[in-house]
Amino acid sequence: MDTHLLIKIIHMSSVAVALIVFIACASTLFIGTQNQQPNPKGRIIFVALQHLSFTVLTITGIILLVMKDFQVQSWFYAKIVLFLVLLSSLIKTYKKDDSILLPQRRAGLVISSVAFLAIISLVMIKPVFG
Repeated sequence: MDTHLLIKIIHMSSVAVALIVFIACASTLFIGTQNQQPNPKGRIIFVALQHLSFTVLTITGIILLVMKDFQVQSWFYAKIVLFLVLLSSLIKTYKKDDSILLPQRRAGLVISSVAFLAIISLVMIKPVFG
């Protein structure tokens, strides 16, 4: 099997895991919340899986970028910005801080959902800008 294809399969598998964990983690903001915090049951495993999937996603993305000699389409830059929005909103959403209210956490979840869907849409459509 081609190395590029193998890395791409790992990359897309980590996207699928990230999406599944994203949905499972989102349920903790609606079921069993305690004191403006997400449901503590399952929090450790969800956070660990989320970190693992985003780390594998980032590493394989960098490897694919190097394999392509940094030759990217213009939509790639939008994807990177949306990925940073996704990460920052997820950090704010699941941060262990009592000053962040539950509606603010849910708003962060909406922002991260829009960013995740936009990234997937960009990858599927591959628009030509300019």
